[in-house]
Amino acid sequence: MDIADLISKYGFPIVAAVGLGYFVYYIWVWATKTVQPMLDQAETTLIALIDRIRMLDNDLIRLNQKLNTVLQLRGKEITEENRNELIEEVQKKPKPKKKGFKYK
Repeated sequence: MDIADLISKYGFPIVAAVGLGYFVYYIWVWATKTVQPMLDQAETTLIALIDRIRMLDNDLIRLNQKLNTVLQLRGKEITEENRNELIEEVQKKPKPKKKGFKYK
C-alpha cells in the first residue's frame, strides 16, 4: 500500500499518529540499546576519576599538614609571604644517609 492510499482510507491524523508512534518507538529502542550502555560505561569511568581526585586531595592535605608541622617544629613563623621561602629551605636540607649493611 502507498501512503496516499493509507491517507485516503484512514485519514491524515490516523496515519500521522501511527507514523509518530513508530518514530517514538524507534528513538526509544535506539536510546536504550545504544546510548544507555555508553552512559553506564562513562558513569563508571567518572566515578573512578572522582575517587582518584579525592585521594589526591587527601594526599595534598596530608602533605601540607606535614610541612606546616615541620616548619612549626623548627620554630619558624608561617605567613603567606615567607611560605615559599620556607618550603625551599626544607627541600634544600640534605637528607641523612641511610646506614645499612655493606657487602663486599
